[in-house]
Amino acid sequence: MTLSLADLPSVRGKLIEHAPLAPYTWFRVGGPADVLFLPVDEDDLVEFLMDLDPNIPVTVLGVGSNVIIRDGGIEGVVIRLMGKSWGTVMPASDIRLRAGAGALDVSVARAAARAGITGLEFLSGIPGSLGGAMRTNAGCYGRELKDVLLQAYGVTRTGEQVTYQGQIEDFGLPQLALDYRHTDVPDDVIITELLLQGTGQDDPPLISAAIDALQEQRQTSQPIRDKTSGSTFANPDPPGTPNQRSAWRLIDAAGCRGLELGGARVSNLHCNFLINAGTATATDLETLGELVRKRVKAHSGVDLRWEVRRIGRPL
Repeated sequence: MTLSLADLPSVRGKLIEHAPLAPYTWFRVGGPADVLFLPVDEDDLVEFLMDLDPNIPVTVLGVGSNVIIRDGGIEGVVIRLMGKSWGTVMPASDIRLRAGAGALDVSVARAAARAGITGLEFLSGIPGSLGGAMRTNAGCYGRELKDVLLQAYGVTRTGEQVTYQGQIEDFGLPQLALDYRHTDVPDDVIITELLLQGTGQDDPPLISAAIDALQEQRQTSQPIRDKTSGSTFANPDPPGTPNQRSAWRLIDAAGCRGLELGGARVSNLHCNFLINAGTATATDLETLGELVRKRVKAHSGVDLRWEVRRIGRPL
């Protein structure tokens, strides 16, 4: 399909043909979008989807922290929720926050701290935006998004606005099934906003100090200053499993720490992270990841599951 702006509804936001996507990803690799759409707000998004030809593919891209966009780019329309209206975070009660899907996870944690809300500090350790975290039930430091999610709001491919409930309170709405690195949000739903609940109240400086400590821990244990993503592979066992196997230990045991292919490398600091060493292509990164999976399978018999999304067309 050859797509041009003439094929698309008018919008208040921006429509960009042949838009480079590599700058929007943490790996800094990947081909262009046929068309990139940057909606101004939810009304702009809804109106666009209602009028869009149903045969045109739609892909949602957050801040690109957990994705490899293949070198051939992405067919159809790529929608990116960025800007002030998508990143708003505000208290909804003494222990609740309402946050846009485009808000960075660390920004949500910081906003909770300023409001004196405890229990959301772990979000500061999740790279990327809240909408992306919702898609995979992201988590760290022993907590996951499902532990704090009250409601999720979204828009379907046809522009219908929908609401789902989490698992910590019953609102009489369709309930989401969230488990380790998985949620059953339908593929055609674009998450736009979330309602989160903390665990209590405390002095903001104390909560901020706890976040600072987590940030320092992350900086010393993960290659966050490199061109990388979140964890490449999900752990074979969910948190709390007796004798839980971790992906990084399996990768290390298979001799993959520091392994290189083209411009891609397995991090020496934390070997469940792939790195663009400067010249990597998306193909380099994906091929290296598959080589790691093959070696782990041969060494331990474990099939590692990709946590990083791989989307788009190969060259």
